[in-house]
Formats: sequence, structure tokens, C-alpha cells
Amino acid sequence: MKALVKYASGEGNVDLLDVAEPVPGPGQVKIEVKAAGVCGSDLHIYHDEIAIAIEPPVIMGHEFSGVVAGTGSGVQDVRVGDRVTCETTAWSCGRCLQCRLGHHNMCANRKVVGYAVDGCFARYCVANEHQVHLLPDNVSFVAGALTEPLACCVHAVLELTTISTGDVVVITGPGSIGLLCLQLVKASGALAVMCGTSRDAERLQLARGFGADLIVNVEAEDALDLVGGLTASQGADLFLECAGAPSAARLGLEITRRGGQYTQVGLFPGPFELGFDTIAYKELRVTGSLGQRRTSWDRALALLSQGRVDTECLVSRTLPLTQWREAFRLFEEKEALKIVLEPVG
Repeated sequence: MKALVKYASGEGNVDLLDVAEPVPGPGQVKIEVKAAGVCGSDLHIYHDEIAIAIEPPVIMGHEFSGVVAGTGSGVQDVRVGDRVTCETTAWSCGRCLQCRLGHHNMCANRKVVGYAVDGCFARYCVANEHQVHLLPDNVSFVAGALTEPLACCVHAVLELTTISTGDVVVITGPGSIGLLCLQLVKASGALAVMCGTSRDAERLQLARGFGADLIVNVEAEDALDLVGGLTASQGADLFLECAGAPSAARLGLEITRRGGQYTQVGLFPGPFELGFDTIAYKELRVTGSLGQRRTSWDRALALLSQGRVDTECLVSRTLPLTQWREAFRLFEEKEALKIVLEPVG
């Protein structure tokens, strides 16, 4: 079968290659991939600029849905024909403090689908049964493929952050992660401010359609003044940084009120200068968010099934896997919001 493989470390070193069709081992499930989302981290893997361990050669891709095509011995709760999606943590040590607490996403030795374990940019992939979640009947394959980024946002917004009805929440970065966070903020009854740049004009309008109470082009408008007008000059109760941009992080420390919360969701391309002592002066509660946990997936699928969050409307292009280069280009140049790849034989 054809698969998109990161075949060596370093910049690039990615190509569509012929690989053997996988066979499920004990406790594993073979999945026929129906839809696979392109993530910003796939671009980071391509450019070899991500801190999560990559073990080439490895089939890329970690956002997907499909149909169970086979099972290995010992599989009990998943059957051939089931519609499924899949968690990204393929292996964790089970012994460290984080694993014992149920925080497998924080295991220092974990192996991640599409990084160290073969992923979904292929016709078939295999996963451990415990990674697999059944898709609700009313959730399409395309919507289900984006359960993974939604679960990441659920973890950041609903599990790691305290958000209350009436809070003023500022979000930077109207990409798919930012727009999913926006939907969660609105579902929680908070007031949402979405910030972006002139290049994000279309995405900012999409944010308005998702219920953003205020959209701000930070290159043309003063976000501090606008948010001050909503908060009696106190600042935002909560800041969600989803852009992975140094300027956005700096804005977050400035725009968040004293005693407020700052949650880092986006990944930065490298180190940068930041006035970190602002956290002390303003007694900010700062947290980072990485991936998702089992609970995040359960809540994400419930929200999708209930129609309280829409992932499918974020998909602007669907392309065959053979056009992965074009998909990566469109994503990197912000000519498409979310791209779904369909596998080939």
C-alpha cells in the first residue's frame, strides 16, 4: 500500500512510499482509514522542528477515522465493521508518576502515533484496542477524523483551565485549534474575543460565525483598548494562546487581568524573549497543554454527538493522499483552514 513516510531525520525527508499492509498483533485493531486530517505538527515533523520524539522511518499522520477491518487475538470490545477514531498515545511506560495518575500524555517515554509509531497517512493502520473509540452514529468520518484536535482543545479549555459563565476570554490564532477552542468557550457561556492578523481576515469572519463576541485584527486595532472596554479596563479573565506566535504570547501576558489565567495551547517554532516576570507581578496562573487524555476523548465525542461543537465545517479541502505536497503547502501558507487526506490503495 502507499503511505506517507518520514524516512529519515532532518528537514524534509518525507515521501509517498510503497509499504507492507499492516497485520494486527495481539490486542490490536486494523483500521481502514477513511479520512485523515493534516495537523500543524505534521509540518513541524516535515521541517524537523518539534520536541516530541520522532523515530523514522515512520508513517506520518495522527488525526483520523475509519472502519475496523480486522482484529488480533484478545480483542474484546471492538468488532470488524465498527466506525472508529483513535487516540494518539500508542505506548506509555505505565510506571512513572504521570502514568500512575492517568496522565499518559505526560509520560516522558511515550510513543506517539505518526511520530514514533506508524500513523494514518495510509490506507490501513493498526492501533491498540485501548486507543480506539467508537464514533457516534451521527458523526461523519470527516468530523470524526478531527476528534483528536477537538480532544486537545477539550483538555486545554475544559480540563486544565477554569472557565465560568460570563468570563471574558481572549483567544489568539483563528486556525482550527483556535476555532475549536472558541466553540468550547461559547459552549461554556463565556464571552469570546478572537484575535488574528490581516492574513487571517477570512478566518476571523468564520470566528464571528462561531459566535465570537468580538474579533480583533491586532495589526489594525488595539486589542488592549478593545478588551479594556469590555472589562472596565481590568483585562481578560482568561487568555488562550493558539497561534504559537511570540507576539501573541507577549500580548497574552499584557491583556490578562491581575490574577487571571493564561493557557498555552500553540507550539512555538523556537525560543524567544518574553517578560516572564509579568507572571509574578500580576499573579497570573499559567499552564501549558499537551495532547489529550482518555477523558478528553470521551468529552469531545459527546460534544460532537450533541451537536455542540462542529468540526466538519472547518474542513476547507479534501485531497487524495497522493497530493500531500499540495496539502502541506496550502496548510503552511494559510490558503486552507483544515485539510483532510483520503488514502489510496
